Amino acid sequence: MPRKVRQLIQDLEQAGFEFAPGKGSHRKFYHPGTRQVVLISGGLGDDARHYQERDVKRALATFKKPKP
Repeated sequence: MPRKVRQLIQDLEQAGFEFAPGKGSHRKFYHPGTRQVVLISGGLGDDARHYQERDVKRALATFKKPKP
């Protein structure tokens, strides 16, 4: 079962990504200090598309902190 768009947004915000306002239902998230940008489209209750989940997973892997 696909995750919801709101869950992807929550994951990005917890990783330190910030929201940059845009047009329509597209949301642009960027990580401060880098050029990493993730674009999420759709309503909060919509099912996330496979490519959206992939993009979020890649972005989160970039900022994953190594365990001591």
